[in-house]
Amino acid sequence: MTKVEASLEGGVLLLRLNRPEARNALDGEMVAALEGYLEQAGTDPEVQGVILTGTGRAFCAGADLARFEAAEDPRRFRWESHRLSRMVQLLEEIEKPVVVAVNGLATGLGLALMLAADLRVASREARFAFREGRIGLLPSHGGIARLVRYVGLGRARDLLLGGEELDAEGARLVGLVTEVVEPESLLDAARARLERALLRAPLSYGLVKRLLSAVDGMDLGSGLLMEMLGQSSLVASEDHREGLAAFREGREPRFRGR
Repeated sequence: MTKVEASLEGGVLLLRLNRPEARNALDGEMVAALEGYLEQAGTDPEVQGVILTGTGRAFCAGADLARFEAAEDPRRFRWESHRLSRMVQLLEEIEKPVVVAVNGLATGLGLALMLAADLRVASREARFAFREGRIGLLPSHGGIARLVRYVGLGRARDLLLGGEELDAEGARLVGLVTEVVEPESLLDAARARLERALLRAPLSYGLVKRLLSAVDGMDLGSGLLMEMLGQSSLVASEDHREGLAAFREGREPRFRGR
């Protein structure tokens, strides 16, 4: 059985975590597979965007607990943690749209993956649990830093220190997910979100995505400089000229990512 299923259709790379008997907890094989697919997606011109979802009743229940049970060498554990953080970071750094379709339980590393995506769509059956404290650990791989970005410090305190769990609608209300849909409509809704994102010029989308991450916590002057530098690289692009021409001619632009 393939633990991470991948299919490419119409420019959309669909990645499906496929270890339902373990609630799609990520083991080393799955981490390596995800890394490979995400690195390919970042540079493959055939891939226009990515959807990540799970099989069965869970999206992702975190990292395989065997990783923690075997953590006798702190240096090895830190290196493996670095590798996991790098994999999560790929979702945020790929200069293409990334949508996570949360089909069920998301906790631990599953939440970190979800928070690194551009857009998050949830099934009405999805649940979001903040359980690391129950095994004497804390959210990592961006699980705290990105959570504070999305929901603010006060709400993050409630979730992480109060031990709260959220259903799909609760997650939408606090800003963890973009949209809640019926289970049978989940992938269609994710594709619709991705298609709307793909209406934007690829170079513009990629730079905006990177700048949104870079300016977090940056002083205003540095943020303005980053915007100016990014704009100066886009103003001479073919896509910018095509966008202007399409606007003047009253038609849809045909962007080529140049």
